[in-house]
Amino acid sequence: MKQTILVTGASSGFGLQVANRLHQSGFKVIGTSRTPEKHQKLVPFKLLTLDIADDSSIASFGKQLFNEIDQLDVLINNAGYYVSGLAEETSIELGRQQLETNFWGTVKLTNELLPQFRRQKHGKIITIGSIVGLIGLPNGAYYAASKHALEGYFKVLRFELNQFNIKVSMVEPMGFKTNVITNSVAAENRLADYDSYRKKIAKFSNKVFEDAPEPTPVIDTVIKLVTDDNPKFSHPVGKGAPLLLAIQHFAYKTFENSILKRIK
Repeated sequence: MKQTILVTGASSGFGLQVANRLHQSGFKVIGTSRTPEKHQKLVPFKLLTLDIADDSSIASFGKQLFNEIDQLDVLINNAGYYVSGLAEETSIELGRQQLETNFWGTVKLTNELLPQFRRQKHGKIITIGSIVGLIGLPNGAYYAASKHALEGYFKVLRFELNQFNIKVSMVEPMGFKTNVITNSVAAENRLADYDSYRKKIAKFSNKVFEDAPEPTPVIDTVIKLVTDDNPKFSHPVGKGAPLLLAIQHFAYKTFENSILKRIK
C-alpha cells in the first residue's frame, strides 16, 4: 500500500524538493503552504492551506487533512523561517515570533496529528532542524534557540511515542542553497557598539551562503529516513558536520577560535 506523507512548508526550499522527490518515488504526498493558490499549478502534489503560527489554521487543517486521507504514515515538519540579527539588536517581540513559528508552531501541528498516529499504532515524525540546533553561531540567536528547542522536545517525544511504534527523527543541515535568506526577517535595531562586528558578520554570512552546496544530501537523508524501518534520531548533514560537532563538544576553545577567525 502506498504510504501517505505530509510535508509542511512544501512550496519552496527543502520542503519543495523533498515533496517533489517523494512524489516522483511513488509516494502519496500532501504539502502545505500559507498560500497554496499561488503554487498549486507549479507542483505535482496536492497543497493544503496551513499557517503553523496560527492556532485556528492548525485546527482547521487537521480536519481538512483527514477528510482527504484515512491514514498518515509520515509527517515531515519543515515549515519555518529565519530571523537574522545580533542577539542584543533583535527585539524580544521579533524573537518571540521566531519561537512561535519555528518551535511552537511545529509542536502544535505535531500534537494535532498525534492522535491519528496513536490510533494507527505506527508512523514517523521527521523534523528538519538545523546544525545551529546543535551548535551556536553569531547572527541568529533566536533561530538557534528555536532549533535547539526542537531538538530537546523531539528527543523526549521519541521515548514517549516508542510504545505506539512511532519513530521520531531530526535532520540537522549545515548551510545549503535554499531560499532561507530570501525569506528571512532581519532585526532592525542598530547599536553603535556593534557596527564593526555587524559588517564582519554580514561578510562572513554572505560568503557562507555564496559557497553553499546544493541541498541534494539533505533530500537524500530525508528520503532514507522515510524508507528506513528503524531510523536513528539525529542526522547532521553537510561537509564536516560530524567533525564540527566533535570539536564543539571535546575541544570547545578550538571550536570558538575557528569561528572567531572566520569572522575577522
